[in-house]
Amino acid sequence: MSSFRELRMIGQEILREQRIADADVDAWYLLAYVFGISRTEFLLREKECVPEEGKLRYLELIQKRAEHVPLQYITGSQEFMGMDFIVSSDVLIPRQDTELLVEEVLAVCKGKKVLDMCTGSGCIIISLAKLSKLIKATGADISDGALSIAKKNSIKLEAKVEFIKSDLFEQITERFDVIVSNPPYIPTKDIETLMPEVRKHEPTNALDGSEDGLLFYRRIAAEAASYLTKGGYLFLEIGFNQGNEVREILQKEGFTHIDIKKDLSGKDRIVSARSFH
Repeated sequence: MSSFRELRMIGQEILREQRIADADVDAWYLLAYVFGISRTEFLLREKECVPEEGKLRYLELIQKRAEHVPLQYITGSQEFMGMDFIVSSDVLIPRQDTELLVEEVLAVCKGKKVLDMCTGSGCIIISLAKLSKLIKATGADISDGALSIAKKNSIKLEAKVEFIKSDLFEQITERFDVIVSNPPYIPTKDIETLMPEVRKHEPTNALDGSEDGLLFYRRIAAEAASYLTKGGYLFLEIGFNQGNEVREILQKEGFTHIDIKKDLSGKDRIVSARSFH
């Protein structure tokens, strides 16, 4: 029989051996997840023997994490904008950087119609719908799996959002005041250099931005004006070295008021623009 403390130490050791980043933190999170205990409870019960069934379940999940399956896919959830989102391998795990995108949109979206293109888990449009008063909130994605997760999140978080299966604007039939997107933007050749958690487990179609990583920005920029109201806003998350290239793409398509915002580490992260077509 193992105590809670001993089991946690076993988990830490297994993850360290496989060079898992934050091995100690992840071993703790999985313990809390399996046994439903807080840190305070753990400190009070750390010498207590764990049930055998729970021990086996914990070690099973530790093994998954040791194989570089992301923690969020194991627990099925990720916190974003103070809300708990359901995630699966059908969707990208929401990142803290994307919270900056949501915050930028929140500054202008009250009382407006908003479209989230490449919605994935729905974390962007659901956060906007929950944190601002939108006239209409719509999320679009080409993936059935992603749309299924997004719909579950909208129900769970009680957000009124319409989801549409669409290859970018293919099935979009109306105009919006704001279009926001965190599209695939990693150059194909760079995917092999990503951490195994991302490379092996997150959906490639949500990462791969084609040879130069800019395919989706070109497509969105070429079509977005036709789906924006006059003076409407376009907000895009970008890779850290794509600011100038995305600016040029938007300028070429007639967008104005182009602005690039940096993330907390000082790298280009968000591009905003307006269309007066």
